[in-house]
Amino acid sequence: MDLNCDMGESFGGYKLGLDEEVIKYISSANVACGWHAGDPLVMMRTVKMAKEYGVGVGAHPGYPDLLGFGRRNMDCTPEEVRNYVIYQIGALQAFCTANKIELRHVKPHGNLYMTAVENENVARAIAQAIVAVDPRLMYVALAGAKGELIALVAQEVGLKVVFEAFPDRAYTSQGTLLSRREPGAVIQDPKIVANRALKMAKEKRIVAVDGSEIIVEAQTLCVHGDNPKAVELVRAIRETLETNGVEVKPIERNDQ
Repeated sequence: MDLNCDMGESFGGYKLGLDEEVIKYISSANVACGWHAGDPLVMMRTVKMAKEYGVGVGAHPGYPDLLGFGRRNMDCTPEEVRNYVIYQIGALQAFCTANKIELRHVKPHGNLYMTAVENENVARAIAQAIVAVDPRLMYVALAGAKGELIALVAQEVGLKVVFEAFPDRAYTSQGTLLSRREPGAVIQDPKIVANRALKMAKEKRIVAVDGSEIIVEAQTLCVHGDNPKAVELVRAIRETLETNGVEVKPIERNDQ
């Protein structure tokens, strides 16, 4: 099982997340590309840090929405989405090249991620952008029934999809993440989050807010770097997974 975290989301004089501590416990990092968060100095620093710890690097492109942290909807055409994603992947790929490491995957951020789950045009535009830059890159998508659309469009262009689940986020009975506007949407108790991660890894299931169980065939688990308890959460998840015989390692590219 891969354990990933969204990182590199500081910007200019503003620090967000606990990247230096979190990276010790994860196997993959989704690095912000400067549009919803991050900047060139932060991108370089984050890629260097990932290389030092042997952590896989992925691009984390979002809408051009610094003020809203990429979590607001934007009425963009498929052509705009495709070019926005190409631009951001290319930026991070350059920092990977400069540090002599490979870019491994692409995980859309925030509202771009959630829009792709429901909107075929957006999902296809992202897939086309990824394959245009490097068809060996992996497309990270929401695990469960809601990820089927992305799986279909990725298959059309020959991309490998890696399905992702979120032990630190509450789920609706439909298999989507509970809106952050709702109480309890972000879970901060390390023991609860670690047990949810283990259930995802071992049983391929997660308990929704209404008590029902959802099937989630995930190859990677995400903890949000902007969660105040991020360090405690990733430490607890990694220890719990490994104690129960689940190896934590980066997801593999198409060419491996």
